[in-house]
Amino acid sequence: MTILDTILQSKRLEVKRMLMDGPILCEQTRHSRPSLFQTLTTADALQVIAEIKRASPSKGLIVEGANPVVQAEHYELAGAACISVLTDGPFFKGSFDDLSRVANHVKVPILCKDFIIHEVQIDRAKQAGASVVLLIAAALDDVSLKRLHDYAARQGLEVLVEVHDQNELRRVLSIDAKLIGVNNRDLRTFKVDLARTEEVAAHFPFHEDRLLISESGITGEDDAIRVASAGASAVLVGESLMRSQSVQESLQSLQVKKVEISI
Repeated sequence: MTILDTILQSKRLEVKRMLMDGPILCEQTRHSRPSLFQTLTTADALQVIAEIKRASPSKGLIVEGANPVVQAEHYELAGAACISVLTDGPFFKGSFDDLSRVANHVKVPILCKDFIIHEVQIDRAKQAGASVVLLIAAALDDVSLKRLHDYAARQGLEVLVEVHDQNELRRVLSIDAKLIGVNNRDLRTFKVDLARTEEVAAHFPFHEDRLLISESGITGEDDAIRVASAGASAVLVGESLMRSQSVQESLQSLQVKKVEISI
């Protein structure tokens, strides 16, 4: 089994437990958050989706004892366009409690980063305060991808749909995804290659009302310039910001000038 297969096997058990807990009966009152799509569309510089990431299957523990609220406040102060919170427990040491705590302390858009395979996870993400959810094309068949995308939209959530290659790009375009992320990390092997963003960008319909986001493997200004040159409007960055001694300097070094792609 690949790493992705192992994660999804665990996630199916987690969903069963959530369904046994029963439906969500009430919602907490949350801050009104700006649209991530509009934030990225109107910005002149490459924007940063800053991730709270304690651990990963490939790197193990990244920052021991990281406080998600403190980290989120640093990100917001430094100018992050959005804060991503990993809510997977077994593999990334995250939780929906992390998401809820962050949502109570910052006003920028918040992305629930998880391996979503069922509507109940979207319900939990919304209840915890997310304004954006992640769907991963590699983890879902075509029917499930469309069903979950449409369900999240009906709940008033924005959806970041993640791809890894041209074939997955075609799949997410068919469901009319607007925010499309290219994961430079292959979720089957966890190997990273920034060329993935460039390869997908070569087939991306920049003339349409859609945005490209580069995810994973972004460590500094040179990487930011590279993916911005390919047409990315934003980068999703976790590990390098979690390890940084100066979040503000590190984050702002990624905010390079965007490049308009001619069609």
